[in-house]
Amino acid sequence: MSERESHIPHYDGRLRFLLALLGLATVVLMWRVVDLHVFNREFLQHQGDARALRVVEVAAHRGMITDRHGEPLAISTPVESVWANPKELAAARDQWKVLARVLELPPRALEQLLAKRQEREFVYLRRHITPELAQQVMALEIPGVALQREYRRYYPAGEVFAHVVGFTNIDDVGQEGMELLYNDWLKGTPGSKRVIKDRLGRIVENVESISEPRPGQDLRLALDRRIQYLAYRELKAVVQRSQARAGSAVVLDVTSGEVLAMVNQPAYNPNNRSGLSSERLRNRTATDVFEPGSTIKPFTVAAALESGKFRPDTVIDTGSGFLRVSSRLTVRDVHNYGRIDVSRVIQKSSNVGAATMALAIKPQQLWNMFSRLGFGTITASAFPGEATGLLTDYTRWRETERATLSYGYGLSVTALQLAQAYAALAADGRMHSVTLLPVAGEVPESQRVMRPQIAQQVRAMLELAVEKDGTGSRAAVPGYRVGGKTGTVHKVTTGGYSEDRYLALFAGFAPASAPRLAMVVVIDEPQGEEYYGGQVAAPVFSRVMGGALRLLDIAPDDLESLGVKLADAPAPAPVRNTTRGVL
Repeated sequence: MSERESHIPHYDGRLRFLLALLGLATVVLMWRVVDLHVFNREFLQHQGDARALRVVEVAAHRGMITDRHGEPLAISTPVESVWANPKELAAARDQWKVLARVLELPPRALEQLLAKRQEREFVYLRRHITPELAQQVMALEIPGVALQREYRRYYPAGEVFAHVVGFTNIDDVGQEGMELLYNDWLKGTPGSKRVIKDRLGRIVENVESISEPRPGQDLRLALDRRIQYLAYRELKAVVQRSQARAGSAVVLDVTSGEVLAMVNQPAYNPNNRSGLSSERLRNRTATDVFEPGSTIKPFTVAAALESGKFRPDTVIDTGSGFLRVSSRLTVRDVHNYGRIDVSRVIQKSSNVGAATMALAIKPQQLWNMFSRLGFGTITASAFPGEATGLLTDYTRWRETERATLSYGYGLSVTALQLAQAYAALAADGRMHSVTLLPVAGEVPESQRVMRPQIAQQVRAMLELAVEKDGTGSRAAVPGYRVGGKTGTVHKVTTGGYSEDRYLALFAGFAPASAPRLAMVVVIDEPQGEEYYGGQVAAPVFSRVMGGALRLLDIAPDDLESLGVKLADAPAPAPVRNTTRGVL
């Protein structure tokens, strides 16, 4: 036997050993496959799911805000937000720059954001993005970066309703207006569910629902979208035309106290608040106070009539157009009116006449009238930030204060308070609580603040003020009898009252035969030759009030002004209450 042949059995043994070893390994692997797929399947599945299973929040949208007719003023729309797990995203540091570029973030800012939150599992990178941007982000397939469904508030009417509706922050929490006041009512309750996510943080399977999201409740306001738009348009036009600093207007339903319109200038767009100044956020009708000037005179006259010392035809001697009250105060009229009755005091807006009546009655009688009408206290509107105004106690009044208070200096009011007082005058002396929500069913109980006879007598005087010879003739509305009062107020400055800075005011109601709407217009610092209330504010009242009466289908009560003879006119249709009781 050769040397080569002597080694063959040795090689055969090693070959058989290797084959046996491979066979054993194959059997073990086969067994392991069977073990994993049959005997331990559920355990391994549970362990795998546990590593990818997450409980995520299911966003709930806020309730919708609408006007009294159901027109949307604030709605929530679904949007995506980009978030990341800093620990997972750290492993893809080489992709940070491209991620920052797509998100339009400075790379340094992204790096600092992740560095500060390394221990967290969740951090927002950018919120409320467009669907197109969301697709671009997910197309990058960066580990640890995912999308979160949220809701963004959208305001269809933009700046027209901004001061009343307000807005929410990025977390959908009310910050201003009705969004703030009724935040608990409007906000939804998020739900939750278990999901399986892949390595990129994307949900690949919904496992189970833990709790269902509950959307917020809708909120319907008393405001009428049509009247609001009309008031906003006319107010903005006059503020621009007169180059005024600001302006406000409010319309109330006399029969219920509902606010049908509430507008301000300057306004803002709640859908885009970048670079917004705090001055534009104020709802000036409720938050800004001012001295009401001659618009207070009807209530001075009401107090005088209530005292029993005066009647509408009582003659008052206004002298030569001035009244010396003290060494510090001489009350003056624009013209010398001589001897005029109480009605003409309102028609001609005589400061001397008003002061004479105020000084002839007890201070407490004047204070009681002003106080009952709501001056010095907030209304029932509950609007955030509403101002109380100022009405000092009558025990502190000297003759100077009594005289100046009679024609609107020495007290301060808001436009909403003044509108409430005129609404009470229009409602035969019954004052309804001001409300921004619609009154359902029967109108709530009102408060008697003035005897009906006195209210009717003062209303008749206010009609004279809007006639051709009155100070408010530009407030007339064709086809309707109107009552109202102008006011032109010198503004207070550091050194006293300014000689060239004014508030132009008009307050009134219509139709005078059966008042339905009350309105106040305030124009702050109109420029140019026309700055009186009768020149600047009264025309706004005329246009808005005329449009509102027609929108509400309120029958005209002055057909003669339209050239229609009463003998030929059809019987007027009963006045329809088209706002009260609407949910």
